[in-house]
Amino acid sequence: MSISRPYTWLLFDADGTLFDYEQAEAAALQNTFAQFDVPFPAGALPVYRVINGQLWQALEEGQVTQAKLAVRRFEMLFETLGRPMPPQFSSAFLDQLARCSVLIDGAETTLRALQPRYRIAILTNGISVVQRSRLARSAIQRYIHELIISEEVGAAKPDAAFFDFAFERLGRPSRANVLMIGDSLSSDMRGASRYGLDTCWFNPARLPRPEDIALTFEIATLEELTTLLGVAS
Repeated sequence: MSISRPYTWLLFDADGTLFDYEQAEAAALQNTFAQFDVPFPAGALPVYRVINGQLWQALEEGQVTQAKLAVRRFEMLFETLGRPMPPQFSSAFLDQLARCSVLIDGAETTLRALQPRYRIAILTNGISVVQRSRLARSAIQRYIHELIISEEVGAAKPDAAFFDFAFERLGRPSRANVLMIGDSLSSDMRGASRYGLDTCWFNPARLPRPEDIALTFEIATLEELTTLLGVAS
């Protein structure tokens, strides 16, 4: 099935949609522990992910700043591990993470197929030094027309202020001509839907569809997006 919508812009989330953040995060955390010669306990990664997830949710709700989040997540992790946090651990982790640009399966081929027909932007609740470095190192940089990062905006998805900033950067396109693609229901789908945009939920785990968020489309692989839009991959 394909659709005939007059989209001119496709807005992609970064982590979990185009970039394999889980793989990058695990490698960066392990490498940072090794950099400071600190043992990396088997349970450190899942504990960190719980802490990090809670803080990113707080960021989406405007309860914590990005600068505070970047440090506090490791303070909480080392408190849980019962060890002092090495100085500069947070900045070292960001440096390690910035080197990781592993893509989700199908990201490059999908963007290559879409780019001749659509303008493509990445909208991310991320940290500037990480997101810009990862994109620059990746195979998809050539297909991206705009990169809009919450740390640089001063607001994060799903806040309407983030989308206001993005639409100014994009040249104020009609909202009817813009499609948001992302894996996060709370930031990508809820934020875009409230802003009046069509949405495409990237749901590789095939989770149950929520009833409280208006989703226009749903895909389990990125290649499905080209089929949906009637573009040959």
